[in-house]
Amino acid sequence: MPDPADRPFLIVGAGIGGLTLALSLARRGRDVVLIERRTALEEEGAGIQLSPNASRVLIGLGLAKPLARIAGEPDRLVVRRGRTGAILAAAPLGGSMRRRFGAPYCVAHRADLQMILLDAVRALPQVRILFGRSIEAIRSVDDAVEADIKGATGIETLTGEALIGADGLHSRVAVLLGDASEPAFHGHVAWRGTFDAARMPEGIAAGDTGLWLGPGAHLVHYPLRGASRINVVAVVGNKSAETPGSPGEDEAAGPADRFEAWARPARALLDAVEAWRAWPLYDRASRKRWTVGRATLLGDAAHPVLPFLAQGGALAIEDAAVLAAELTSADHSVTAMKRYEASRRPRVERVQRTARRNGRTYHLGFPLDLARDIVIGRTGERLTDRYDWIYGWMPER
Repeated sequence: MPDPADRPFLIVGAGIGGLTLALSLARRGRDVVLIERRTALEEEGAGIQLSPNASRVLIGLGLAKPLARIAGEPDRLVVRRGRTGAILAAAPLGGSMRRRFGAPYCVAHRADLQMILLDAVRALPQVRILFGRSIEAIRSVDDAVEADIKGATGIETLTGEALIGADGLHSRVAVLLGDASEPAFHGHVAWRGTFDAARMPEGIAAGDTGLWLGPGAHLVHYPLRGASRINVVAVVGNKSAETPGSPGEDEAAGPADRFEAWARPARALLDAVEAWRAWPLYDRASRKRWTVGRATLLGDAAHPVLPFLAQGGALAIEDAAVLAAELTSADHSVTAMKRYEASRRPRVERVQRTARRNGRTYHLGFPLDLARDIVIGRTGERLTDRYDWIYGWMPER
């Protein structure tokens, strides 16, 4: 009988979570087969915020230099009232985050982050990447897992030690494991785009992360690519229709009409964006079971989180670190995956609840928004302190 350590781990999905898991397992000396339905990696979206809980994992995987090359560290988080532009509070990021948490608060383009992860994975002989393959069936067989994958030439069966579904919100792996439930439309759409930093409106520092709050909508902006580009996310309520288009689809009109009553600098941010993409926001509770047989789920496939805490990518990176440590322990893989699920569930569900609460708070209308703004103003530079439990997280091993 072959040694289980000789069988690879099968990972479905080569997004940020799947790539981080592949790198983590390979760095621990284990073989990996990474299965991706796309024929090439072209990450949708624009920016991603990597708080210290995520950046310390990436740095621990040997990515300090490439991360420093593609990511920046905003100077401050500045919160403004959307309709007047008044600053409610400003909290230091940059060096302050490094001193407090021992790791940076970074912002990067998603495509750049995915590329440094892919380059790191490709450099390791333990990882085999199969592009243009879809997962068709999963079977637990004795002390192994079998996966049927479909490519251009037909069906191929792979055998592995365990299988991990890192294939996103609409996870095919979850369906094959018996959970065909769909997430619910949250009633909001995130519009994403970028523009040249030279067009930054007067009075807004290009090196800051900005958060603008208003009735039924909010804006976020932060620098990308050496502060040469500015990433903008505008989240608005959209109760009348589920989507303004397919996720990631180019949208010519953009969300500007929803911000006509906002301060001039906020409207200037929107006007500067060169092209918009609309992303409907979906929500769901953490799946009732992540682990079935010799397979488990990771990141959005297990526990999607709304973007009101900027923790979706960070949680997937955390999942990868914990799961890699468990799978390479002395325990049976099934036991390791169940322990991973049990240890991660309380944290990710707390983050999910906090993100939902933030979304409600950001979009308050009169008069509750006045109370919110007073609380934020009194918090001042301690604005990020309430998230120490998020940012201070680190892998146990």
